[in-house]
Amino acid sequence: MKENQTKELKLLESRFIELSRTAYQREIITYSDFLNLNEQNILHTLPKEELYTGYLSFGGYDLAERQMAAFIPDALYLRYGKKSLSEDEIGYPFSVLSVIPLNRKFAEVLSHRDYLGALLNLGIERSKLGDILITGDEALVFAHNDMCDFISSELTRVRHTMVRASRKECALKDYSPDFEEIRGTVASVRLDSLLPLAFSSSRTRLSGLIEGAKVFVNGRLVTSNGYQVQEGDIISVRGMGKFRYDGTGQRTRKNRIYVVIHKYV
Repeated sequence: MKENQTKELKLLESRFIELSRTAYQREIITYSDFLNLNEQNILHTLPKEELYTGYLSFGGYDLAERQMAAFIPDALYLRYGKKSLSEDEIGYPFSVLSVIPLNRKFAEVLSHRDYLGALLNLGIERSKLGDILITGDEALVFAHNDMCDFISSELTRVRHTMVRASRKECALKDYSPDFEEIRGTVASVRLDSLLPLAFSSSRTRLSGLIEGAKVFVNGRLVTSNGYQVQEGDIISVRGMGKFRYDGTGQRTRKNRIYVVIHKYV
């Protein structure tokens, strides 16, 4: 298994280098598919001298978990006469699809897993899909442009609910997911102290997730239980969710620290 993981790592690194080389040689922007947190971490930790260009990543809104990387040659900045480019100028090749029930009265309460399962059952690769946001009885699906027409025509049912999917023109850059505020006390502002508070689980189990390479801070893999979290950090745990650490307050008489976290729901 370890050999397979190493092989997959090398293939992904080679793919990033090739995209960067193509962008440099042809003086165009090249794009990855949607990257999960682990893939983003591989890109972020790839030595800069191995890439031919810089890159920016975006997933449709500022807190998106799954993001596309755009490899941008310096020549393009010169052509635009700018030091930075907006998301519109970069032109990430994905769109937002709105998925709504045909009959709201008889619609089931559908979860992220329900929508994702219905999409994958159509034969779509996970790498062609970004985040799925659920607001009431509507799901917003970020999808590669190549997949949008197919999803619009083929996605007709999620579980037992008949649905309609269509492209949605919307500005989601400043979208912020709903969150639950959690207050509590911890012995220290270490990663292995904050996770049990956020996810109401045992420290032993969650420490295993850290060591098992499933915890990311601001998109970067962290495998140290003693990692000191900073105010404003976004902590993501694969398969469990994410939260933002919003700082500390006073200490208790037993010298524990009051903390506030916002867990995204």
